[in-house]
Amino acid sequence: MVSDGGRDADRYRAAQLGLTRLLVRDVRGVRRLIIPSRLRASMPEWFAAVQAVVDQYARTSAALGAEFYDAQREAARAAGAFTVPVADPPTPEQTEASLRWAAKDVWERDPDAASEAQRQPVEIRLDQAEKKAESVAQKLVADTGRATVLDAVRRDAQATAWARSAALGACAFCKLLASRGSVYAADTAGFQAHDGCHCGVIPVFKGQRFEPSAHASEWARLYQEYAAGHSGSQLARFRRALAEHDVNPLPGS
Repeated sequence: MVSDGGRDADRYRAAQLGLTRLLVRDVRGVRRLIIPSRLRASMPEWFAAVQAVVDQYARTSAALGAEFYDAQREAARAAGAFTVPVADPPTPEQTEASLRWAAKDVWERDPDAASEAQRQPVEIRLDQAEKKAESVAQKLVADTGRATVLDAVRRDAQATAWARSAALGACAFCKLLASRGSVYAADTAGFQAHDGCHCGVIPVFKGQRFEPSAHASEWARLYQEYAAGHSGSQLARFRRALAEHDVNPLPGS
């Protein structure tokens, strides 16, 4: 039996969360490279420095994913040998595009054409850009670990499916996907995640039975009772049900 809850899934999530804390610390550390009076000249140095940080932590995230997959495979007593294909860090183009999005409000604009965020003092704009950069960096790093596990599930003949593991305080979107259990076949494409998402991938192997955690089972019950069958508004209804009935409420609810 394998589950999205329990010691192994919790340890893996804790390891990735610990990695995120160190990542955010280092992303904040390179903020000093941005010189407000020389934005055009200093921002490329900041891009390069954050790229190096993301690259370093993405490799560690991938290694954690590979270790987790190996441990899960061994626990399942899967037959044969298998080497986990470790995912590459995001490309420089991916990271730069994410950082340019994070910093899009930093640049001076004509006051008549500027948004409210773009009319703020430069230090406030830089603070907001840093927060967004931390979020996109977290996703890029976490995605590398998730991609490592997902690719292993697709390539390993002994793997049959995967399930999503969501934290108790996860958002409604993540809880909804986690409530579906191991419905994701080995060849299912992609893993839907957002900035700040700490969900993990739980591999399921031949001969294993997936048992949803108590909290995932409760999310599934809430969805069926309050949201299923309401085309176009399922997520909104599920979010409201979580806020009113979930023993692990959404942040801020």
